[in-house]
Amino acid sequence: MSTENKEQEEELFEHYKIIADKGQEPLRIDRFLMDRIPNRSRNKLQVAARNGNILVNGKTVKSNYKVKPDDEISIVLPYPVRNLELIPENIPLNIVYEDDDVIVINKEAGMVVHPGFGNYTGTLVNALVYHFDNLPSLPNNYFGRPGLVHRLDKNTSGIMVVAKTEDALTHLAKQFFDRTTQRRYQALVWGDFDEDEGTITGNLARSLKNRKIMDVFDDSEIGKHAVTHYKVLERFGYTTLVECKLETGRTHQIRVHMKHIKHPLFNDIEYGGDRILKGTVYTKYKQFVENCFSVLPRQALHAKSLGFEHPRTGEWMQFESNLPEDMAKGIEKWRNYSKTKK
Repeated sequence: MSTENKEQEEELFEHYKIIADKGQEPLRIDRFLMDRIPNRSRNKLQVAARNGNILVNGKTVKSNYKVKPDDEISIVLPYPVRNLELIPENIPLNIVYEDDDVIVINKEAGMVVHPGFGNYTGTLVNALVYHFDNLPSLPNNYFGRPGLVHRLDKNTSGIMVVAKTEDALTHLAKQFFDRTTQRRYQALVWGDFDEDEGTITGNLARSLKNRKIMDVFDDSEIGKHAVTHYKVLERFGYTTLVECKLETGRTHQIRVHMKHIKHPLFNDIEYGGDRILKGTVYTKYKQFVENCFSVLPRQALHAKSLGFEHPRTGEWMQFESNLPEDMAKGIEKWRNYSKTKK
């Protein structure tokens, strides 16, 4: 191959090399690659496989090939990767507070915070760029996340702060990094507690078996340090309402920490809370729990309060939000059920 041809090829194609984890569960290669290559649809990956552009351990494979532990995968895809355009969308926002520097929003469950693979529209950021001009972004934001210094999971509701200026963004980012903000959540979790409060400590990193979720690792060299403080607010026998205070802010922190101590969040699909984990074997009880799942069709987690120092005035700002209707109804059903069992 001549140098000229090689240069042309490098301009037209991107090459990826990925080695599957030792704990990788069997998974179709098109689905496996969707989670690891930004901005690529499953259809595009299937086209690549059909044309011999995906190799496993040096051999071409079809899109239905099941990835195994330690597989070495290489793929060549057309260049360039699609640049993400932030499309302004007139999506209503529940704005709790706004001034020249910050916006405080009460996010609804079901709303993705920022665009990413599989969610290019309908996000909080799409709404923000519609309602507000020239929001700043932190450096190295791959998808562009104007004004964001933290986020909430799609199916977690509650209070978020957004910066309106470069100075506010930088100041708030340092507060989150220094852990001087105060974040309190309320969660309905499975099971009862022996104690009234406690602290969960454990490094968090991507699960070796499922890269879409996090796991707790005892090895201090793996993952990021994470600390969650919790306090029992109300006991319902088979479930408990707890308050969680974050000392760190890692991906899925409360959800994975609670699962780690065998109290997964009620109806948390990713972390095993979407099935009956505590209670009786009676059909009537099973029907009751199914009704609760219907009323509260997501993980029972709400960002109840957020406190931070105003980036310009230095004033301490504290914001609270009521539990959304689905969570309030779910908790009330458990409250009433526990009373009938006393």
